[in-house]
Amino acid sequence: MDSLGKMLALMGVFLLVVGGLLMASERLFHLGRLPGDIFIQKGNFTFYFPIVTSIILSLVLTLILNLIFRR
Repeated sequence: MDSLGKMLALMGVFLLVVGGLLMASERLFHLGRLPGDIFIQKGNFTFYFPIVTSIILSLVLTLILNLIFRR
């Protein structure tokens, strides 16, 4: 049970850090409002698809994980 507790604590810290970065990234990097992101608003209907933001985050995470797990 000790290892399960440590794992849950580490996951909690990780989620806290990721949440903080996401909140800060909106102000610092303007993620989610990049040119190429699809935003349609008509009356009560709003559709938002951050395709460019998704591509950029995917590339950045791929590079970071490749550096971390390089053999």
